[in-house]
Amino acid sequence: MNIFQPADIFQFAVRIEEDGEIFYHKAALMAEDAGARDIFNRLADEEIRHKRIFTDMLETIKKTSMPETYKGEYLAYLRDYIDGKVIFKKDLRNTELPEIRDTLSAIDFAMEREMDSILYYQEVKQFISEKDRAQIDLIIEEERRHFEKLAELRKKYS
Repeated sequence: MNIFQPADIFQFAVRIEEDGEIFYHKAALMAEDAGARDIFNRLADEEIRHKRIFTDMLETIKKTSMPETYKGEYLAYLRDYIDGKVIFKKDLRNTELPEIRDTLSAIDFAMEREMDSILYYQEVKQFISEKDRAQIDLIIEEERRHFEKLAELRKKYS
């Protein structure tokens, strides 16, 4: 049996939020109107706040172990989930950002990534302490509100 460190979950979560912040700032620069620009900038600010929450959790988390069927199973799963084709790719500038040509495509991209983030956070809750699950639930709710804001904004561009 190998050890999985829940701290890895929070390191990945920090990275998700950092990548989200970068994307939302870039989307704000591309936005075609002030309303969309404002929403993208507010979402970027919320990603910064989420990053702080996860950073604080990372500093206080106790090391615990999880059973694995092979060495590095959970960490590999989480790494693939983030670095693969899900959430914000690390090489965003060269891959997906060129395909984002306008506010509508930025909104669509962001909505997909918000849903991916929600799924990630729901998945990893099973690997963290009960105390930290409540905080993750709050972040999930905020990510859902992000999705709702984007869906409402999308109506203007459809």
